[in-house]
Amino acid sequence: MRQHIKEFFTHFDISVMSVLLVVDWMVILPHANEGKIWLALVLGMAGYALSEYMIHRFLFHMKPPKHPLLLAMLRRLHYDHHIYPTELRLLFLPVWYSLPIMAGPALFAYLVTRDTVLTIAFVMGVISFLLYYEWTHFVAHRPIKPITPWGRWMKKVHLWHHYKSEHYWYGVTNPLFDVMLGTFRDEQQVEKSETARNLEGKADARL
Repeated sequence: MRQHIKEFFTHFDISVMSVLLVVDWMVILPHANEGKIWLALVLGMAGYALSEYMIHRFLFHMKPPKHPLLLAMLRRLHYDHHIYPTELRLLFLPVWYSLPIMAGPALFAYLVTRDTVLTIAFVMGVISFLLYYEWTHFVAHRPIKPITPWGRWMKKVHLWHHYKSEHYWYGVTNPLFDVMLGTFRDEQQVEKSETARNLEGKADARL
């Protein structure tokens, strides 16, 4: 396990997010006795939990765009991950995507609160859940046996998404929104999809 932990935290994108999280904690600690700080943190985590599902389902699995730059972006962000589900480089969200995608909610949080510390607490919640997501996703695709029954089950569910059907099981850390929005099914009742490994739906010599 030590080798996998090192492999995870030394990856560039994870290292950047981890450093940002530590910096955020340094700012927040003097205000740790304020309940609103923890509320902002929890809201940040909840926001990322929702975006995990929505972005995965509606952006990463959108119909391949015709614009070559957008297509290249989606290939890096997700399409190629379905072709090479165990390739380490494709397991993590790149910082050129993660940082801008967090900027919008952070700006909104600041405009609502007009409070820098609360905004940082909100962002800290976002980054915390992002790292939890990245670790869960990493474990799902590496030869790691999760410690808990919940972790082992979520790993199995995520691999259904990759090897059974890309139309279901979008939640990586939890199945809540899949259940709520109708994309959680009994694996035995789902037909194997011919495009689970090929989201572009066309012949690909890499497969």
